[in-house]
Formats: sequence, structure tokens, C-alpha cells
Amino acid sequence: MKETKVLEDGDVSLLSESLLKIAKRELREDKCTREQSLEQLRNWVLKNEDLQNVRCDDTFLLRFLRAKKFSVPMAEQTLLKYLNIRRTFPHMATKLDFLEPRMSHLIEQGYIFAAPKRDKHGRRVVIINAKGLNPKFHTSCDQAKAHFLTYECLMEDQETQITGLSHVGDFAGVTTAHVTNWNPTEFARVFKWGEQSLPMRHKEIHLINVPSTLKWLIDFVKNRVSSKMKNRLNIYGSDKELMKSVDPECLPQEMGGSMPMREMIELWKQELASKRDLVLALDQSTLLSDRGIQRRSSYNSEKTSTGTNFVSQIESIEGSFRKLEFD
Repeated sequence: MKETKVLEDGDVSLLSESLLKIAKRELREDKCTREQSLEQLRNWVLKNEDLQNVRCDDTFLLRFLRAKKFSVPMAEQTLLKYLNIRRTFPHMATKLDFLEPRMSHLIEQGYIFAAPKRDKHGRRVVIINAKGLNPKFHTSCDQAKAHFLTYECLMEDQETQITGLSHVGDFAGVTTAHVTNWNPTEFARVFKWGEQSLPMRHKEIHLINVPSTLKWLIDFVKNRVSSKMKNRLNIYGSDKELMKSVDPECLPQEMGGSMPMREMIELWKQELASKRDLVLALDQSTLLSDRGIQRRSSYNSEKTSTGTNFVSQIESIEGSFRKLEFD
């Protein structure tokens, strides 16, 4: 079990031998590949007329290269889509300031934070606690911004870029208001775009205390992701079951771990503070046109049929949730 260590910008020399082996085995990364790919991607950014004020430091560019296992064309596409989601959903993906009152309150309540210790695989574990979100006070926009802020902060760490992330979601206390907090159409769009646009490696997803009605939504989501992601999602009935799959040291005391959640939140706030300027500066990056984004030939039909179906399914779940609660 290792304490979190954030690597300085581009300083790959600080990566351990074991981490470099993971990078080679899982990402096809070695010194030669890394240097050549960085040069190609950086030159492409600097010459691309549709990009303005995009960071060209190693750590930022390696987010996309590592997420796409050093396929430069795929990394270019992911970078364009990443900038496009920020442009399309600015109310959710920009101005990610943890000191902003609404965001600060959500973080204080422990809705989402990263555990301070890495698991046995060297991964950060993101804790999502439904009780930490009051849907009568916080909007879906607040909720989305908290997630974007968390991932932007974590992706500044090169070790996390290599090892990926694990997630633990505790759905105890979920109510009808939590589900209906989202407009179905916007949820469908953010889910679909986020999956394609954020350069992250989601290695494990563990859910606990999931209400029966919400399982319908989870099953539907599972059917929309790759078989690889589907196999990484697990639902547990108790904390004891969860601890068989997740290192207890990465869980708050309230979920069977050793460190009180309050202490984890305070350490997370320190991490957010250390990255605040970097995260806020990302708003300077601009995508002037989305003409460079390659789309599948079936994009339009997929958008009208599958997308509409997604919305109707979510609306059905909302109705079922209300019936369950008020019958």
C-alpha cells in the first residue's frame, strides 16, 4: 500500500521500475515510444488551426497518449473530443473551482473524493457517496462539475495515468429526487460524450447499497459499454463483500475501512488546493471548430434511435422509482 505521490510535470524519471513495467505491458510505453509520440502529438497541436491555448506539457499530452496506448491518431481524436465536451457543456466542465461555495459544500459533504492511499495495484480509489448530495440543494450541474473536477485533478498525476482508477459507489440513501435531478436527455448526452471524451482508464467499478429500481438503470448502462467495462462493474450486498474486492485501507471507516471519511475529505481538499491553478487554467484551452472530429457513418442513425431509446428508458426508470416510493 503506497501513499499518494504526485509526479512533477513530465518527470518520468521519478516513475518506479514496477510502474514502468506496467506502462510497457499495458500501454506499450517505453522511452522511445513516449518521446516520439509526444513530439508528434505536440507538433500536431501547435499546427492545428482549430486549437487555441492548448497545453503542450508532457503530463497533459500523456493523458491522451496513455489512454489510447500511444496511438497518436486516436490520442488526437480524444483530445479534440475532450475539448469539445468542455465547449458543449461549459456549465458542467469549466470553472472547476473547489473553493466556489456550491462546489465547496458538495466536497465538504463527501459526495465524491479520492482515497489518500493507493490500492495494491497502485490505483487511486474514487469514493462516491450518494448521501453527500442533497438534491434539494444541489443541481445536476453541481454533481457533474464535482465529477469533472475530481478527474481533472487526478489526471494531473502520471502514476494515475498509468495505473488507472477504481471507483466505489455507495448508493445508500438514494431517493426519487436523486434520480429526477437530471433531465433525461442531458444525462444521456453527458454519459455518452463523457465515455468517449475523457482520457481515463477505469479499471474497476464497485457499487454497494444499490436500490432495486436503480439496478435497471445500471443494467441499461452496462449494455451500452464495452464488454471489458461491463466485466469490471460489480454490485455488492454488504460492506464485507465489498472489502473482499477493495483494499480496506482505501475505504473510509464508515464503509469498513480504517480512516474516518472526514480525514479523507480534508486530505482530498489539500490535493485539490495543490492543483487548483492548473485545473482552472484549463479553461484557457479552446476548440474553435469540431470539424476535425471523426464520426462513425452510423452516427446520425445512432443518435436518433439509440439516443432516443436511452432517454425513454431513463424516463421509465424515473416513473418506476416514483411508483416504488409512493405505493
